[in-house]
Amino acid sequence: MATSTYLANPVVTVNAVALTGFCTAASMVRTLESIDQTSFGETSRTYTAGLANNTTTMTLFMTYGAAEVYATLKSLVGTRTTVTMKPGSGANSPTSPLHTMQNCYLEELPVLDSTVGELSTIELTFTGGTYSETVA
Repeated sequence: MATSTYLANPVVTVNAVALTGFCTAASMVRTLESIDQTSFGETSRTYTAGLANNTTTMTLFMTYGAAEVYATLKSLVGTRTTVTMKPGSGANSPTSPLHTMQNCYLEELPVLDSTVGELSTIELTFTGGTYSETVA
C-alpha cells in the first residue's frame, strides 16, 4: 500500500535556463553498463559495473521567443551541456533532491514539428554525462 502521494511537477533546466514552463514530460535514467566477470567453475553469471551510460529525455512545447526553447537549445546541438531535474520547486532535501547530468550530449534538435490544430512539441534526448545528486 502506498504511504505517500507524489504529484509530478518537476523543475527542469538545460544549460542553466529554466524550461519547466515548457516541459510536459521529463526522465533522467542512471545506467551503469554491466560487465560479465564470470569465471570458470561458476554456475551462474556474475557482473560488475562498467561505464556509466546515462540518458535524459524530455518533451517540450516548441517556442521561438528570446530565452525560450529554440533560443536555448539551437547552439547546444553537437555539444555537451548540463541538465538538472528536481521533483519540486522547494529547497534541495532528501525528499526533493536535485539530479544533475553534467557534460551530457545533445545529438539532435527537431527545429520544426507541427500538426494542424495542435501545439508543437519536440522530444529531446541527452546522452552520457556524469550524474550527481544534491540533497542540501
